[in-house]
Amino acid sequence: MGGRRSLRPSPYLVFGTLFWVLMSAAAWRVPICCDFGQHAAVVERLKADLFDPAHPMAAAPGDGSAYYSPYALLQGLFAKVTGLAGWQVVKLSGPVNLLVLLTGLGRFMRALTPNRWAPLLALACMVLLWGTKMAWWSGYLGLMSMTGHLPFPSTFAIGLTFWAWALTARLARNGGSLFSYAGLGALCGLILLVHPVSATAAAIGVAALVLGRARWIAPGWALTVAVAGLLVLAWPYYSVFSLAGDSSMDAMHRKLYTALPERLWLALLALPALAARWRRDRRDPLVLMFALGGLTIAYGWVSGHYIYGRVIQLTMMSLQFALAIELTGPRPWTWGRRVLAAACGAGIALSFFSVQAGAVVPRALDPVGFDQPPRWPSYSWAARHIAPGEVVLTDSDQALRSLPGYGPNLVAPPWPDSSMAEPERALRKQAVARYLTPGATPAERAAIVQRYGVRWLLLTPEQRMPREAVVVAWGPRTGEVLARVR
Repeated sequence: MGGRRSLRPSPYLVFGTLFWVLMSAAAWRVPICCDFGQHAAVVERLKADLFDPAHPMAAAPGDGSAYYSPYALLQGLFAKVTGLAGWQVVKLSGPVNLLVLLTGLGRFMRALTPNRWAPLLALACMVLLWGTKMAWWSGYLGLMSMTGHLPFPSTFAIGLTFWAWALTARLARNGGSLFSYAGLGALCGLILLVHPVSATAAAIGVAALVLGRARWIAPGWALTVAVAGLLVLAWPYYSVFSLAGDSSMDAMHRKLYTALPERLWLALLALPALAARWRRDRRDPLVLMFALGGLTIAYGWVSGHYIYGRVIQLTMMSLQFALAIELTGPRPWTWGRRVLAAACGAGIALSFFSVQAGAVVPRALDPVGFDQPPRWPSYSWAARHIAPGEVVLTDSDQALRSLPGYGPNLVAPPWPDSSMAEPERALRKQAVARYLTPGATPAERAAIVQRYGVRWLLLTPEQRMPREAVVVAWGPRTGEVLARVR
């Protein structure tokens, strides 16, 4: 009738904004734990020296460390300009990462379907439709896991992956300028530099979208590959290609394959939706994405390269997104779709109340006693006495993983890193164990202190305090003891 077009916001914009506020607050209230100290330590090292940062967690060179990505460099630059501590910058990264994730998800879902409700249902499935056993791992985007892992590079990389998939879908369907193909290459290269493991899943998705949507293979795809390769080759801090064949991270990722049915079985409720897409189109991108991802996961298990288990979460998302598209499709609703909708609703409710509710329901308001995110003790009490860069000797698991985020270095880093050979890290762990052995002589302890520049000890209440150490502080929650040795 000649009236103006409605400017009503989409359901995804409204509820996605509310979700952004809720989860940003939920992640902010979770104390530093798990891998947080590692990422905060990276920011601290870059804050100290942007161009030649030391090893993220030890007093050693940091040449070749894969943690020094473009994402970390921006964090380090922000910390240097603002004067904020590394842990503060990582905390502030959570809402930014979530914004990239949510906008990327919305853009990708719009590339798959014009339905305004599909992105919102995809978000609900992505954060809730997993299993009845918690998967606390970066990159798993269940509500509970997100509270601890929103500030990590993996979340940022997954958000960029959604943006890359959306652009790939548009180019595969309609083509585009050479600038668009080059932009996709730059985006893929950035994902590879920020989080190489997530880049595997991103590449699977790009390949599935090209194979499923492209009518013919345009020359622009060669430009995409070339730009991605040039960006990766030009990055001065580390070489992605040096990580190929590195098995040092495989052992710690083996647990990704344990208890898989309990962690994922609710996502499998979406298999009928994926099967329906396959019946309609044998080259459906989500079907190809699920198949290629499944083969990659199986290869990781058979070959012992368990790091490929990190592809699991994005592979399951192809199921979740297929379900969202199926349930928001045009009417009429068949009996099969009604059953699928009921199963989806029941699965989301079961997952929420059995695993995820504690992420958004504070303990003070919890009438049931839901599982809550980990609440590790703070080590700010120790960091107040330790100058940035000074070396601490400890074998306390939580201290090893948290303390470097405040600036101190460790004798023996808890994780492998490409800037330190594994034999060297093993030698350092042996030195820590020997120092803390009751039978170690004063001469042996002095040699270890001298060799690694040890300035501080952080001991558990059960460990014996050496004669040469001077107690400085005690942990208010753990009873751990901080002592000076030089």
